[in-house]
Amino acid sequence: MSDNFRLTLAQLNPTVGDLAGNAAKALDAWQKAKAAGADMVALPEMFITGYNTQDLVMKPVFHQMAIAAVETLAAQCADGPTLGIGAPAVEGGKLYNAYYICRNGQVVSRVLKHHLPNETVFDEVRVFDSGPLGGPYSVGNTRIGSPICEDAWHEDVAETLEETGAEFLLVPNGSPYFRGKMEVRLNMMVSRVVETGLPLIYLNMVGGQDDQVFDGGSFVLNPHGELAVQLPVFDEAIAHVNLQRGPDGWRAVPGEKTHHPDDMEQDYRVMVESLRDYMGKTGFKKVLLGLSGGIDSALVATIAVDALGAENVRCVMLPSEYTSQGSLDDAKDIAERLGCRYDYVPIAEGRQAITNTLAPLFEGTQPDITEENIQSRLRGLLLMALSNKFGEMLLTTGNKSEVAVGYATIYGDMAGGYNPIKDMYKTRVFDCCRWRNANHRPDWMQGNAGAVIPVSIIDKPPSAELRPDQKDEDSLPPYEVLDAILMMLVDGEASVADCVAAGFDRDTVKRVEHLLYISEYKRFQSAPGARLSPRAFWLDRRYPIVNRWRDPS
Repeated sequence: MSDNFRLTLAQLNPTVGDLAGNAAKALDAWQKAKAAGADMVALPEMFITGYNTQDLVMKPVFHQMAIAAVETLAAQCADGPTLGIGAPAVEGGKLYNAYYICRNGQVVSRVLKHHLPNETVFDEVRVFDSGPLGGPYSVGNTRIGSPICEDAWHEDVAETLEETGAEFLLVPNGSPYFRGKMEVRLNMMVSRVVETGLPLIYLNMVGGQDDQVFDGGSFVLNPHGELAVQLPVFDEAIAHVNLQRGPDGWRAVPGEKTHHPDDMEQDYRVMVESLRDYMGKTGFKKVLLGLSGGIDSALVATIAVDALGAENVRCVMLPSEYTSQGSLDDAKDIAERLGCRYDYVPIAEGRQAITNTLAPLFEGTQPDITEENIQSRLRGLLLMALSNKFGEMLLTTGNKSEVAVGYATIYGDMAGGYNPIKDMYKTRVFDCCRWRNANHRPDWMQGNAGAVIPVSIIDKPPSAELRPDQKDEDSLPPYEVLDAILMMLVDGEASVADCVAAGFDRDTVKRVEHLLYISEYKRFQSAPGARLSPRAFWLDRRYPIVNRWRDPS
């Protein structure tokens, strides 16, 4: 009986729908495992299709091709280590989220996911059928249990595997980031280790998919919860984990333990990686955005340069008569600090033409928010024209506070294909800008080091500059108050009474609640953006557009 087992972990970045590309990544990992003398190479959950596939996987021709791709891969990996890879499976007319075990040129075993997540960004109950509780599979003379992602968050699957002879647990995952997620994962997996007494290998994928970023951070736990191996977050990695069998069973030999950055750095990395992968996986090469001289567009421009390089970012200042000299100076300053293209496109002439066109219809009325929004929509029109002409994807720049209360113009400054800061509240935007000025990570940031965001942008009062001397606080509570209320109403699903009990003025809370509900139609039409929290707008929080209910408390 062998007392050593080498497992290669392939923490890789698949692309949804790219069956051939994902299979090629898996084959390359297998070849590296073979060269390293591994007994098995493992890839994450649903790797062959990419994850999260949503309804795509239910399309018969798609899941049939995915299954065929696994069978072809198994044949290619005949002479070497066992291959474990996630893919859909069909059995008895039912569709499953499965983990395939391939050896000697064929599929020798399949694990079917039992617990299907049906909250936050997941709708697996809608997509897949639940598999039965099963036992371990064999690799040589070693029996391995593989709870698939959600299965490891419940006691029964791991305990059944331990009771039926599993000697260690290998957990393939497609687990996306939210702030603090790693601690949640570690605590849950330690529970499984303590309950079963078995080592546990947690394998997660990396990379962006629409709003989600899979953050990797794969790890290995020995019995009693001792951390033996910790892979980096966000980066692809091929790691060889050695296990040794002793009198008390298998134990992982301690290996690399990568330090994980703090929450702010991880949030910023998610915004960079989500944009980079969204661009790369959809085929766009360049972006543009309206650079107002304000803090939100300054942060988005910085993220874009860090993600894509300054040569692939165009910043456009579109001033009106209400644009302050300070904003003009700040916009040009940050573009120069970032090193990206800067275009100056005044909107006065176009705005006057629109005003003249509408004058007969508006006769007898007083100027109001309509005229303010024309400015924003004209800017959106001009930016989309540049996008169409030059093939550059337009980024939109609204933070979570603005997205929540609708402090943005639909078909105006909301126009765009992606919003990196969509899930970051305004108060955190300020903190994030200060963090980026003080920190530079050359291994994954393509932008310049140093204070790339002028302090004058961070320090000045926020303003849309759509009328004379306008300030955001003319229309909204101070952001410190607004964000605190929103964190209760949105992230915490708190009641109005809860907010009042926390010390907030009831009229202010009711006003914020009203704005939150009446802005649902805007969010329904807004661009996707990086998910940083477990209550991001889109899949995490889904409210009806037509909704007359208001909290009476």
